[in-house]
This record gives sequence, C-alpha cells and structure tokens, in this order.
Amino acid sequence: QVQLVESGGGLVQPGGSLRLSCAASRSIGTFYAMGWYRQAPGKQRELVAHIRVGASTNYPDSVKGRFTISTDNAKNMAYLQMNSLKPEDTAVYYCNAVVLGRYYWGQGTQVTVSS
Repeated sequence: QVQLVESGGGLVQPGGSLRLSCAASRSIGTFYAMGWYRQAPGKQRELVAHIRVGASTNYPDSVKGRFTISTDNAKNMAYLQMNSLKPEDTAVYYCNAVVLGRYYWGQGTQVTVSS
C-alpha cells in the first residue's frame, strides 16, 4: 500500500509559478513511475507530467517547457514546478505512483490561475 499526499496548490495570477509537492509513504526508489495529473470541472483527468523513477520524463504539448517533474528519492518526494501559468491550467492536481502494476493516487490539490 502507498499513500500519497499533495501540497502546494493555491491561487496564482497568470504568468506566475507554483511548486506542487507529493509526499510518499514509502521509498520511491521502489516505484516504477510517478506522475502528475489534473482534472478541470467537466473534463477528464489528464496527464501533465510523467517520470520513470531514475530515468526519463515526458510531458504533453500543453505544458511542455512550462512544467517540470522531479523526484527526491532521499525524501520520498515528487515535485511539479509550474511556470508561466495560464487560466486554462486551473484544475485539481493529483499525484500518481505506479508500484508493481498498481496505481495509487493522492487526494488532490487545487490550483487556480486567475487575476
């Protein structure tokens, strides 16, 4: 079993930055992958950043160059640095971990981009 707890969401103006954090309840060095997803009202949940632990990252075109996913294995943490935020980035952001073929999710953190 893996528990994931996100933090760092909030209200930010367009063009601003936020860093989301995800605390895992066990060593992320044993994880296959981690990711950040988001879900806006009335829309499906979508992937915004993915990392194979200790390997490659990938991003959809909508956030490429603005969002960066990283992990700190020593602290069992994952992060999502979000720059140049746009109103369309407004959503609940979820941390995800893939461990032995199972998917685990955090409770989500709200990000609102508005002036």
